[in-house]
Amino acid sequence: MATVTSYGAAEVVTGSCHLLSIEGGPKILIDCGMFQGREEDRNYGPFDFDPAEVDYLLVTHAHLDHVGRIPKLVKEGFGGKIYATSATKDLARVILEDSAKIMKEDYETHYKKAQRRGKEKQVPLPLYEESDVEDAYALEWRHPEYDKPFELQKGITVTYRDAGHILGSAFIEMTYHENHTPYTIVFSGDIGNDNDMVLPNLEKCTRADYLYVESTYGDRNHQGIDESVAEFKSVIIKTLKNWGNVLIPSFAVERTQEILCLLKEMHEQKELPECKIFLDSPMATRATEVYRKYSDLLSLECQKNKEKDGTVFDFGALQYTPDVEASKAINEIDRRAIIIAGSGMCNGGRILHHFKHRLWNPKNAVIFVGYQAVGTLGRHIVDGARFVKIYHEDILIRANIHTINGFSAHADQSGIIRWVSQMEDLKKVFLIHGEEDKQTVLRSVMENQLHQKAHIVEPEEVIYL
Repeated sequence: MATVTSYGAAEVVTGSCHLLSIEGGPKILIDCGMFQGREEDRNYGPFDFDPAEVDYLLVTHAHLDHVGRIPKLVKEGFGGKIYATSATKDLARVILEDSAKIMKEDYETHYKKAQRRGKEKQVPLPLYEESDVEDAYALEWRHPEYDKPFELQKGITVTYRDAGHILGSAFIEMTYHENHTPYTIVFSGDIGNDNDMVLPNLEKCTRADYLYVESTYGDRNHQGIDESVAEFKSVIIKTLKNWGNVLIPSFAVERTQEILCLLKEMHEQKELPECKIFLDSPMATRATEVYRKYSDLLSLECQKNKEKDGTVFDFGALQYTPDVEASKAINEIDRRAIIIAGSGMCNGGRILHHFKHRLWNPKNAVIFVGYQAVGTLGRHIVDGARFVKIYHEDILIRANIHTINGFSAHADQSGIIRWVSQMEDLKKVFLIHGEEDKQTVLRSVMENQLHQKAHIVEPEEVIYL
């Protein structure tokens, strides 16, 4: 009998980590992500399983909440094979190296403060260091190609299919045998929103016995992409014409590339008032380079852009600011700047400096284009905070705050339902990667519309398949 135990992304959105154990066979871990927001303290405890006993790690995609604890996993004993698409491997390196750097800087800051109070021993060490990232990359990585089944080991076949979420993302189909009967279990990872801006749309999944599916937006439908693009352009144009600045907290992977494509389109169609545009994120810059490397995996529209002028993302008004001095220089521009900076949930990164300098000005605008987890600064602002504390200073929020969720890289409720409805022989659906109230809504819709049993997975619950 096979079992699945979810050690993350159960009744929460972050920390994806699911252990599939096949009786008489291997232990297979699907993702090993970092907890974020109010759950982040969970990263520092030991794993609730022995990493040394895990035979394989299958990675769905490179977002931090799916790969962020891989170096910790290796540090604590994992030495098996890692499977990820080539693009996922390259993006994950960018994300993990940045994560290690930020944790080191945060540790040094907190340690200095604790020394002054005589409490330096209470400061937790970083989850891992850059050397631990290198150790993870020293293991054997294998690179599945989309739609090409491979044998993980005798009797277990795995197929990676395009999830349309970020570059290299996949949902994973796994077929194993029990009493000579084949069973297929599908792990969705994160499935895409079918906006076709940068990536091809989510691939169909035609059959599964068991499905573990994300439910991030299980309680709602996104604004249509055309309406979202129109709203985005309207905010940009109105703010710039009012001599204000636009701040876009953006995730380095996928969302930044979508925003660059949109701004390039506005620039080429002469919709954009004269302005300066800054990609003020070293990690987003590196991620964009990976997107360029794998441009053959991008949407047809991106392919056309590349054929037209040799580049998918670059245009005249765009400037990259790789070093700190270039980033600080943006502060000297008091009008008509568009600043794209991380982190996407505003828990750190250069966006905080720009908030400090510009959040109080009513001429400015902030556009949130991605999910804001509970407990993050971004969520606090979206939920209507009047003041925020940034670098120990209370900042009044007078800038116009806009949330445009049509850019989401996650499928909404109708997208999830549509994807699940195509699957034949489905015995049971397990809801993961979502807040419980949203999962409750999605479960009800599945049962009423699809007549499909759905179960909300609890943390560390052992599911017998």
